[in-house]
Amino acid sequence: MLDRRTFLRGTALCTGAVAASKVGEVQGAVTNPSGVGGYNYRLPKLAKGSRLLFLGDSITDMKWGRNERDRNHYLGHSYVYLIASRLGVDMPEAQLEFFNRGISGHKVSDLKARWQKDAIDMKPDLLTILIGVNDVSRGGTLKQWEADYRFILDASRKAKADLPVVLLDPFVLRSGRLKNEAAWKEWRGKVDQYCGIVAQLAEDYDATHVKTQEVFDAAAKAASPEQWIWDGVHPLPQGHELIARNWLLQVSD
Repeated sequence: MLDRRTFLRGTALCTGAVAASKVGEVQGAVTNPSGVGGYNYRLPKLAKGSRLLFLGDSITDMKWGRNERDRNHYLGHSYVYLIASRLGVDMPEAQLEFFNRGISGHKVSDLKARWQKDAIDMKPDLLTILIGVNDVSRGGTLKQWEADYRFILDASRKAKADLPVVLLDPFVLRSGRLKNEAAWKEWRGKVDQYCGIVAQLAEDYDATHVKTQEVFDAAAKAASPEQWIWDGVHPLPQGHELIARNWLLQVSD
């Protein structure tokens, strides 16, 4: 007899197989441009009742409802919602709690200013940060960006020494306004520098590193930049799914 967990996982796997077969029937369809399995991932090791907190800018925000009593809208419709949906099905017994504290337009200095309220006071058991694209156009120096980022990580580890942290690279693609050659070179050049800093931070703080720029680069080669990001910066729904799948892949390792 199937227990509830086996049934839920089996249903997800079957659904993924059917979807894959349908896609394969489409002539010329690209096979798995995301590079990761949609449903074939190991479940992360999370204690019952764990609080998963996500912070960042508009890419994380995606109009999450500031009224958390409104359970229809409190997570918004970004990759945070997709991760919560997936784990809510696959790990119902864990009773995980998800919190979105992304705010559109924010830079790393803005995160620093609100870190006590929106991060420390939330007492997360797993912290995810995606920040940087607004710093490309409106930020300060790379040195200050790194210093502010280290400040928030130090504060979080001071509050909870063993806090697991997930760091996502900022990213852009050559679509929308970034099709312009000069704009593309400027933005991509700066983003690559920020990605280098995030990689170093992930190593220094023993954090999980999701290389989202590499993920989007590969996806853009498999399909096109416009398939994933409409304006060079903000992902379409399928772009958020790319982030969610790769977050799950890395966090579950």
